[in-house]
Amino acid sequence: MKRYGLFFSVLFIYSTGAFAEADHTEMMHNEHQMTASYNLLTEAGNDVFGTIQEVIIKLNNDPNTDWGKVDIEALRQHLLDMNDLTLNVEVMSQKPIKNGLEAIIRPVTDRAEVALDRVLSAHPSQLKDETNWTMTIVKNKNQFILTTTSENPEETNKIRGLGYIGLMAYGNHHQPHHWSMATGNNPHDAHH
Repeated sequence: MKRYGLFFSVLFIYSTGAFAEADHTEMMHNEHQMTASYNLLTEAGNDVFGTIQEVIIKLNNDPNTDWGKVDIEALRQHLLDMNDLTLNVEVMSQKPIKNGLEAIIRPVTDRAEVALDRVLSAHPSQLKDETNWTMTIVKNKNQFILTTTSENPEETNKIRGLGYIGLMAYGNHHQPHHWSMATGNNPHDAHH
């Protein structure tokens, strides 16, 4: 009888250890899955936050970064302006004109009006540099009239299809400008 008692005691201890190891293995597996899921994420938050995080990573990875010149706040302010001209603007009308489009927009917040003043002071020359399109801006009280045309008739439908927000987002200058701002330079100096 003592043998059976000893046998069951050993069996109990062995099986308890096996279950404990299985629980530990399962816990480690779950932690690995959570870490793997975390590593699959690509967005840090909203687009402003994500862009700033991307810039910081790039700055950290560049051994030549001059941290004394870095100005992340300037970039944040510009990204907020871009947010305003995207989300806090009412597009009142968009109508075809000869060789292009006329869009009338109205900011719906005071900050959006200031953002439009800033961004629209630089964007027409950028658009001209990249596309040879002509964008003129007329401010009438709290409305902005954007007229965009091309001398190439084949581009007229493209301008019209892009509309207000497409014309604002068009081109490859945004990312270099953001990088320039973050590293302490003002890419719009020549526009003021």
